[in-house]
Amino acid sequence: MTKDEFKNIISFAIEGEVEAFTFYQAVADKAKDKKLKDLFNDLAKDEAQHRVLLEEFLTKTPSSLHFAESKDYKVVDELPVPPLTPDLKPLDGLVIAIRKELGAMQMYTRLAQANTDAGQKNTFLELASMERGHKSRLEDIYTNMAFPEAW
Repeated sequence: MTKDEFKNIISFAIEGEVEAFTFYQAVADKAKDKKLKDLFNDLAKDEAQHRVLLEEFLTKTPSSLHFAESKDYKVVDELPVPPLTPDLKPLDGLVIAIRKELGAMQMYTRLAQANTDAGQKNTFLELASMERGHKSRLEDIYTNMAFPEAW
């Protein structure tokens, strides 16, 4: 992968982070449930931070990234994505968010697998790990809300 191709992919990833920020902010604005509103505001802030991180890649390639490794429990990977409505139920909002994080995680993983440059491959693997961390966090919340009898 050339330097220009790498920068084009990072630019595409930035667009994805902006889209995720906009989505999470819109859900937060529409949500009536305070906890759901707070959760999506937090996710929007995270995506804004990811954008800043990715923008730094356009001016310099970091020597290494290190995100904590998270498990992927695949809790809602096969559930249908519910429609985004003003009276969105908290669990449905979580399903939408988890599926968005899954898509980003899969994209970065595929980019890493297709890359032959070790540094770029590591960058994409770390970005996938970052998205997996969000997905894991959301899955924990989903599991606690969907299956309260387990606690």
